[in-house]
Amino acid sequence: MTDRYAVVGHPIAHSKSPLIHAAFAQATGQDIAYTAIEAPLDGFEATVRAFFEGGGRGLNVTLPFKLQACEMATDPSEAARLAGAANALKIDGDRLWAENFDGVGLVNDIQRNLGHAIAGKRVLLLGAGGATRGAILPIAAQGPAVLAVANRTAAKAHELRHDFAAQLALQTGGYDELAGEAFDVIVNATSAGLSGEALPLPAGLFAPGALAYDMVYGKGLTPFLRQAQAAGVAALADGVGMLVEQAAEAFVWWRGVRPDTRPVIAQLSVPLV
Repeated sequence: MTDRYAVVGHPIAHSKSPLIHAAFAQATGQDIAYTAIEAPLDGFEATVRAFFEGGGRGLNVTLPFKLQACEMATDPSEAARLAGAANALKIDGDRLWAENFDGVGLVNDIQRNLGHAIAGKRVLLLGAGGATRGAILPIAAQGPAVLAVANRTAAKAHELRHDFAAQLALQTGGYDELAGEAFDVIVNATSAGLSGEALPLPAGLFAPGALAYDMVYGKGLTPFLRQAQAAGVAALADGVGMLVEQAAEAFVWWRGVRPDTRPVIAQLSVPLV
């Protein structure tokens, strides 16, 4: 019997998740049907309950419902709870389990696909929203020498230092406080790339051999990546690998089988020009 999965969001027509999971299922021989569901902005919980009551097995969750997905879960993982957001759900009897795989997807892409080790390196996350929250623990687990968060409003970055104080020591502050520092891996987790806005970053921020990574994908050279390129950075990446890797983590969580992500990343990648 074919098992049903889906991604829920608003809007959802642009989602690559059905394509990604169809490719995973074909490559691994899994009998699943994966669709996209556009939930009303005021009807996310009702949509989720109807899907699972109708026999659905698992859901991916995208904007703007990740916070609600975490809130409605009976069993959110530590990653989801600390991020305050979930991007994957599954049902087990009367228990609704929630996970946040975005950060793991980011780490897997940086290390496995792009070949940049995090251990012992200086890592900077730009932005203090949900994307950064989801990335902090998976990055910290790799043993960076420094893990820093910078945000346009420094107070929001400092909130993260407080919220994660029991797990690690975060360096936090505003963009202006980065002057004189250099980092080996810099990840743009803001939405600036979608608005065409450049971030007010100080000169000298990229260490020799640094990786500049923008979570936005499919947009070519974003303003952040152009800034990095202008600073002499050769290793540039957008978030398509993160998208596929987080999908792979959900696939493993649901099906117990790990798909090969490389062909799908290659299929979805666009030139960074």
